[in-house]
Amino acid sequence: MHLGLFAIGGGNHIAGWRHPGAYARGDDFNAFAHMAQSAERACFDMFFIADALACSTDGHPGFMAQLDPIATLTGLAAVTSNIGLVGTASTTFNEPYMLSRQLASLDHISHGRAGWNIVTSSDPRAELNFGAKSVAHDERYAIAAEFVEVALGLWDSWEEDAIVADAITGRYVNPDRVHPLNHQGEHFHVAGPLNTPRCPQGRPVLVQAGSSTAGQAFASRYAEVLFTVQQDLDVARDFYAVVKRQVAERGRNPAHCKIMPGLTTVVGGTEAEAKAKLEQLADYVDESSAMQTMSVRLGHDMSKYPLDGPVPDLPVSDQIQGYARMMLTSAYREKSKLRDLYNLFAVSRGYLIFCGTPEQIADSMTAWVESPACDGFNLTPAHFPEALDDLIDGVVPVLQNRGVFRRDYDSDTLRGHFGLPEPENRHTRARRSS
Repeated sequence: MHLGLFAIGGGNHIAGWRHPGAYARGDDFNAFAHMAQSAERACFDMFFIADALACSTDGHPGFMAQLDPIATLTGLAAVTSNIGLVGTASTTFNEPYMLSRQLASLDHISHGRAGWNIVTSSDPRAELNFGAKSVAHDERYAIAAEFVEVALGLWDSWEEDAIVADAITGRYVNPDRVHPLNHQGEHFHVAGPLNTPRCPQGRPVLVQAGSSTAGQAFASRYAEVLFTVQQDLDVARDFYAVVKRQVAERGRNPAHCKIMPGLTTVVGGTEAEAKAKLEQLADYVDESSAMQTMSVRLGHDMSKYPLDGPVPDLPVSDQIQGYARMMLTSAYREKSKLRDLYNLFAVSRGYLIFCGTPEQIADSMTAWVESPACDGFNLTPAHFPEALDDLIDGVVPVLQNRGVFRRDYDSDTLRGHFGLPEPENRHTRARRSS
């Protein structure tokens, strides 16, 4: 089983910062350092930071005022030793050369622990910050595909033995091992080569969160870790099978695409205690923030619908298609009221919730992995540090005692944690086969 930590200042719950003793600031680096060190103590695979490129004062507090993910992870590389460091960066609002260089630098600084969560970005408010016009959903994925191809080419522009650094001869590099890219595409023109040498793990691990048709096609081509939202075991099992088949059809090993749904755990010494904690979380909810979060995640203004009425029949938004479709399909099937969805978004931002004793939660997590409906979970604690500590000190030891989760790291790279191969440099491979 693979475990990641989805870290948000103030917690994943819409008002988790209100919990006694909880971290309240999204700009508190020391809080992120403590989260990362706690997750590393539990031998998690990765520490994951999301991003927002616009400020909304009525949305989730964790995205109102936050630090840049890549800069934060670079700082965390100095206070951790093993855990993978995955940052979110948009292919719509970045340039391939600069982002490739930043991620390669993170991989060097962390000695091979960098990962990139690839997002295509659909927030109209972010568009206003970058002078960009709205781009249709499928076109965003076309841009993302070219962006990733450029990044892969840049990360291959230096072969492993390019730096000679011979003090006697004065020769620093072997120019035959440093390659221009000369990419001329529909969306990007990039000459290369990168001015950062080859990454310690070949290239950063590619993480992606798309679940729409276009998102699944993109994931089958590139994703080494797929972060998804699931609410129903049967639906998750079908999604798992479809994605793994698509990966195989691309000629890739399905084991090299790990599927990890988001999961919020509410842990108690007894089931009643856990349910009381869940009720307490519901009491913290700020109505305007929860409504804004639900509207953004579903791609529609939900404030015009009655909360105690049925979930409305909504057209597919051009924004977050896969996520919204999965949430709405489950709600329609269960004939949920809109308030049920509202409460789910408020407590867990729409991710799966397991509530109970450590043994009960471990049972559920194991059942999903063994089904198989996933390869592990990206954990979304409601608040920090208590909810994370409940998970680490309660649930993780049960998983370890059952032999389904590691007790110690057996690798010092993110690729090693996930059992992913180090990709061979394309120029080295071409020379060997010539």
